[in-house]
Amino acid sequence: MRKIFLMFILAGILTGCSIYQIDFRNTSQNYYPPKTNIDQVQYMEKVDRPFEVIGVATVTTERRQLLKDILPKLKQEAAILGGDAISDIQTNATGIWKKIKPQKLFGNAYIRATYSAKVIVFK
Repeated sequence: MRKIFLMFILAGILTGCSIYQIDFRNTSQNYYPPKTNIDQVQYMEKVDRPFEVIGVATVTTERRQLLKDILPKLKQEAAILGGDAISDIQTNATGIWKKIKPQKLFGNAYIRATYSAKVIVFK
């Protein structure tokens, strides 16, 4: 009985916290087949050829995450939409400080940042 209780506690701890919330929004009426690998999706700061925006990929995470950790998540959502690339990454730190004592222990773990990128296909 005790082992089962500990197993439920452990499962709750491991599934209760999520560093990333990942989503996408399709803005195109056209269908684009999903990519099979995120390596097929490029990150381009400046797009130098004709393209169409087909959606927006969004990742919400702890503010202290680095862009290099966010890019694969954005690319994964772009791959699902069938995008060739992501571009125009925007970020906005949101959230409020929680008024609880453990805050000092966890630093700014309760402050969230949202990264969004345009998902594009080349014409």
